[in-house]
Amino acid sequence: MRPAIDLEDLGIDSGGHILLDRQLTAMRAGETLIVRGRHPALELHLAAWCRSQGHQLVATEDSSGGVPIGADGPPELLIRKGSAVDERWMGAERAGSARLSGLNADRRWGLAARGALVEQGGPELDVTWVDKDLVWADIAPALYARAAASQWNPDTVVDWRPGNDVPADIEDAVVQIMTYLVENEQAALMIPAKMLASLHPHYREVMQLLASQVADEARHVEIFTRRALLNRDQMGRSGVEGRASLQTLMNEADFTLASFLLSVLGEGTFVDLLKFLHDYAPDPITASVSRLAARDEARHVAFGVAHTAHIVRSDRAFLGRLRGAVERRHDALKETSGLNQNVYDALVLMAAGSWEPAAIRRGWDAVQHLQRQMDNGRRRRLAAIGFPDDEAAELSALHTRNFM
Repeated sequence: MRPAIDLEDLGIDSGGHILLDRQLTAMRAGETLIVRGRHPALELHLAAWCRSQGHQLVATEDSSGGVPIGADGPPELLIRKGSAVDERWMGAERAGSARLSGLNADRRWGLAARGALVEQGGPELDVTWVDKDLVWADIAPALYARAAASQWNPDTVVDWRPGNDVPADIEDAVVQIMTYLVENEQAALMIPAKMLASLHPHYREVMQLLASQVADEARHVEIFTRRALLNRDQMGRSGVEGRASLQTLMNEADFTLASFLLSVLGEGTFVDLLKFLHDYAPDPITASVSRLAARDEARHVAFGVAHTAHIVRSDRAFLGRLRGAVERRHDALKETSGLNQNVYDALVLMAAGSWEPAAIRRGWDAVQHLQRQMDNGRRRRLAAIGFPDDEAAELSALHTRNFM
């Protein structure tokens, strides 16, 4: 029996084509479908639709083009299914699997959803990183879930009402430190943003994680700026050395090397700095913004370490490239003096809490201890990636004196 469909009074231009598509999809090319309906323009619209879809409205003997089924009933119109729709999807392939498999991405997939059936002939995606091992870490999905659950609003999480009065000189030190933090966090925002534009969306968990990292850094820029201007009208000073150090991070084009330099070495060191600021904060607001930022930065470091370790496990020789990146950065900055003296002195003064010589000594010792903690932390992360202890110590010593 020939298949049939009754559209009743539904027009082709108001959804009837959806029912026709559903029916024809189950048929082979060359088979015919009986179409019934009461819409006054059904035959006219059906003819136009068939031409656009590659089907054929079969000619009939009666003058109306239909086959009468009764004096009071509507005519039956016949559609012969064409092959154009089926041929359109010949050669189509899946964009990997919906659940990420070991396959690498393909630029020909464009912006297709992972696991979608991709029609041939679309524009290729202009991205750099399509190989899974070059961008992946198994921890990425869990880190993104944690990041999504840990987003916070600076207006509500931080109590911005002035509390304990901070001595003027200590306040100036806080402003200088916050200025330095903003400068570094702006670089930490721009680098993953740049990565996003070159990453194939097939690795959406990594893309989502990087996007959350951009959001994190944007919040950090906001809270450090707000703290700096809480009791002052102007920010502190920005030294050439600090900006030069950050520019070397901006210039790194390789995904893994950029992640390694920024997150494993730079942000890892920054976590120690933020803990120091929390411990020696002269007021609750400074303590809060330091704690909140450190919590976010720890996720960034976790991905950097996991990703770099992932690629080293698949290619042990990659350790040489990592070492080369550290050495190139050190050579590019060897003529600079390192950390802005204003920032270093501000850290000492914040830890000291006053200008008393004994207090300054304690502050100086505290900053020296901080630098040793930073070195130990870098060594541990480098060892976790795969460097022998002696190389980890050597590379840690080559890390920029600007901390980030």
